[in-house]
Amino acid sequence: MKRWLAQIAIGIVLGIALVLLMLLISAATSPSAFGASNAPPGAHLTIQVPSASYLYRFKLEREVASRFGTTDAVARIAGQGHAESAWRSNARSAYAQGLYQFTPATAQWIVSVCPEIGAADPWDPNWSVRAAVCYDHWLFARIDAATACDRWAFVFSAYNGGLVWVQRDRTLAAQRGFDPQRWWNNVERASARVDWAFDENRGYVERILRQFEPVYLAAGWPGQQACP
Repeated sequence: MKRWLAQIAIGIVLGIALVLLMLLISAATSPSAFGASNAPPGAHLTIQVPSASYLYRFKLEREVASRFGTTDAVARIAGQGHAESAWRSNARSAYAQGLYQFTPATAQWIVSVCPEIGAADPWDPNWSVRAAVCYDHWLFARIDAATACDRWAFVFSAYNGGLVWVQRDRTLAAQRGFDPQRWWNNVERASARVDWAFDENRGYVERILRQFEPVYLAAGWPGQQACP
């Protein structure tokens, strides 16, 4: 009898411990757990960090540190993953696939740039993380701007719509009297793209840098806010 009671007691204790652990994990991974004093300016705490993102967090940290030599962009590129697929590895759009929404053509091309990431496989979330960080770094190395905030805005605009379009937009902006070295209120206002592509591209940059990056920083992901 005593042995039976002891087993019941152990089971109850383990059950309570498991419940408490689940509550702690839920609190730690929810943006709403962070008060305004802990969140960087501009954090949108109503946006939820998908639980699936934590499966790839350390992979993303390693890739960013390896490519950029720092983890300052981790939360930023995590926000990019949020914008691309909300961290759904099976996400599919009209032309792209996977976590970071690579088109088949871009997936094949990025392997020629960074062969160490392995054979193109947008459906493999780990490959997608490696490829996205490689592509961001490749763009970052080819873009200059007035500030770090502007530079990353150009990077994400290029990731979404192509580097050639960013170059065209900057040329057009200069012709219209805007500063081609600045994205916000300058190049972002100049483009010859069709309306739907223009709106999608500008919204993509805005969501990552103004909405998603602050949320991931507030949730404890490494990084420095690019556009405070």
